[in-house]
Amino acid sequence: MTKKGFDNDKYLALQSKCIKDRIAKFGGKLYLEFGGKLFDDFHASRVLPGFCPDSKIRMLYELKDEAEVVIVISADDIEKNKRRGDLGITYDMDCLRLIDAFREFGLFVGSVCITHFREQPAAIQFQKRLESLGMKVYRHYIIPDYPTNIPLIVSDEGYGKNDFIETKRSLVVVTAPGPGSGKMAVCLSQLYHEHKHGTKAGYAKFETFPIWNLPLKHPVNVAYEAATADLNDVNMIDPFHLEAYGETTVNYNRDVEIFPVLNAMLTKIMGESVYRSPTDMGVNMAGNCIFDNEAVCKAANAEVIRRYFESACLARQGLCENSLVHRIELLMNQLGISVSDRKCVAAALDKAELTGAPAAAIELENGEVITGKTSPLLGASSAMLINVLKRLGGIPDEIPILSPAVIEPIQKLKIENMGNHNPRLHVDEVLIALSICAATSPVAKRALEQLPKLKGLQAHSSVMLSGVDSQTFKKLGVDMTNEPKSQTKKLYHK
Repeated sequence: MTKKGFDNDKYLALQSKCIKDRIAKFGGKLYLEFGGKLFDDFHASRVLPGFCPDSKIRMLYELKDEAEVVIVISADDIEKNKRRGDLGITYDMDCLRLIDAFREFGLFVGSVCITHFREQPAAIQFQKRLESLGMKVYRHYIIPDYPTNIPLIVSDEGYGKNDFIETKRSLVVVTAPGPGSGKMAVCLSQLYHEHKHGTKAGYAKFETFPIWNLPLKHPVNVAYEAATADLNDVNMIDPFHLEAYGETTVNYNRDVEIFPVLNAMLTKIMGESVYRSPTDMGVNMAGNCIFDNEAVCKAANAEVIRRYFESACLARQGLCENSLVHRIELLMNQLGISVSDRKCVAAALDKAELTGAPAAAIELENGEVITGKTSPLLGASSAMLINVLKRLGGIPDEIPILSPAVIEPIQKLKIENMGNHNPRLHVDEVLIALSICAATSPVAKRALEQLPKLKGLQAHSSVMLSGVDSQTFKKLGVDMTNEPKSQTKKLYHK
């Protein structure tokens, strides 16, 4: 497990207080644009060891009596069947997932707003589906020359044409399945309508990264650049904050570029703007909760390397441009790090060269590296998993933990009934076989009990893993990277 450097309890307390203070500042109602992932922010948990992936939703739970959620989804994204890269589901399905997830946490989801609406058939169909499920749905429309034509935007012909989303509580959390959904425009449109109705309301932005009160080239902020390299996001000193307060803070290019326009809109809507910089708009307290900078820097450096391998594999598959890989290489050069800093990489490559077949390696908390090689029975990553569970459970190498009586029927099923050509067991199949063996074998049961210890360990494969293996390691909490190489020369891979 990575050494902790972030105080999660302090974060929850400070963040909740900061949002409550911002609500009070605007007279009792706040539209909070919520960026990033609410339930499964594994990027934050990797670069800020100690940060819980569900910290944001837990923080909102502290405010559940004051908060309601508005989920924003673009009609264009619905029409294009846009998918979340991490979950592999379309944005409209993720919208339903988010509603369920918020409700499970006891948070009130008031409505869904479909933005960029132009009578797209798929968007109309999705609205009907939501309404049949009892959800309130609102429509927001394209405004010509957005965001530069401020007189038109802030008028009855601009925001005034949008549906007014009826909200009941003091904190309105505006979130979305992904970027580009129109969260900010929804917040500003609501402010326009609220002020026309004589209701005092304000706007704030909650983005975890970049962390405004860390140095520009701090590894945590560089890791954010690596994570958003495909969006061409670049961290920069907030020039407006520096001019207004003489204080150096960090923001990113899109917020800095849009601030003059956003501030002009707020001034036109509210008569004046309380914000003098993009940093002023934020309510992020994460930087105040780091207690071990060295641990955080080490984790952030590891994340940049992980992002490098991820982008290299995507480029190998034709799913991104090579320029993305080069951008992350430049970030690695800035930090003075390389792939050799990831101990499991060299171990996996050395094992592959020695055996002449794919291999994998995983690094334990104490620095020991366990490897796995390809065999007729197991793929390299499956062998690595068996070996590391044995090591963690103190089980000698020569003692088998998988019974041939269990493995052989699985292989027969794969080849004879499922149409597979490769009898080797994938990681998920190994876990199922191990679970079956654990019912009668104390040794297998002991190995299975070691699974929680895998969380946070670093691993590497000499070839790109199958989707099922990658997802299984992700569920186990293992940070797995792959060389951008295919196991075979075949063009089609299942």
